[in-house]
Amino acid sequence: MKKYCIDLTVKEVKHINEKYVLIVLTDDKPLPEMKPGQFVEVKVENSPATFLRRPISINDVDYAKNELHLLVACIGEGTKHMGMLKSGEKLNIMLPLGNGFTLPESKEKKHLLIGGGVGVAPLLFLGKKIKEMGGEPTFLLGARSEKDLLMIDYFEKVGRVFITTEDGSKGEKGFVTNHSILKNENFDFISTCGPKPMMAAVSKCAEALGIECEVSLENKMACGLGACLCCVEKTKDKGNICICTEGPVINAKRLNW
Repeated sequence: MKKYCIDLTVKEVKHINEKYVLIVLTDDKPLPEMKPGQFVEVKVENSPATFLRRPISINDVDYAKNELHLLVACIGEGTKHMGMLKSGEKLNIMLPLGNGFTLPESKEKKHLLIGGGVGVAPLLFLGKKIKEMGGEPTFLLGARSEKDLLMIDYFEKVGRVFITTEDGSKGEKGFVTNHSILKNENFDFISTCGPKPMMAAVSKCAEALGIECEVSLENKMACGLGACLCCVEKTKDKGNICICTEGPVINAKRLNW
């Protein structure tokens, strides 16, 4: 896919909670084609300590409104500055980068989307694409507690939502791999994103159940174009690969968990 480096306009910054913001961007020209699972590289202005662009997953693309949505965890110098953006300001972005998730072969295929923490971000766009195909996505979202769950109301508009929390404050208590839906229903495919230990556990669970599984890795990145070799991951079939170019989405069976 063709890549672009463009200045987008901040339409709105929604504060999800004290840590996360949803940045809504737009442009006077139609946004380029993007796929669920791809990411963008954001140039952070007015932050002297931020030298490199920040990789952010594509949370959603609303082509009718010409909007790009980015869910950002404001935990570092660069992302904290992003959280302070105001409507009307410009944000320079490289997009779309990386490879996306595999879409179901047909609407009859049952697709389970598992996310943890900010890893839920790319799953919303994927779920919307599955729904557009006539399918019904099922989301299994996990967090430490109810207050750490993100954008549940957004996901409920797209498909079925099941929840786990480690303290039992919402949904079933435990980890996503312990949820009863994995025992009570059969799925054809799993897509997952979140902390690496969680994705490793989901991968092993999928393998045990005989379900194909793709994971979206969140390796540290710098250039986003495969030049700096910052995001290298070892695979079983091709040795070391750059996740920014051959990922971030990759079949779980290729990885050395």
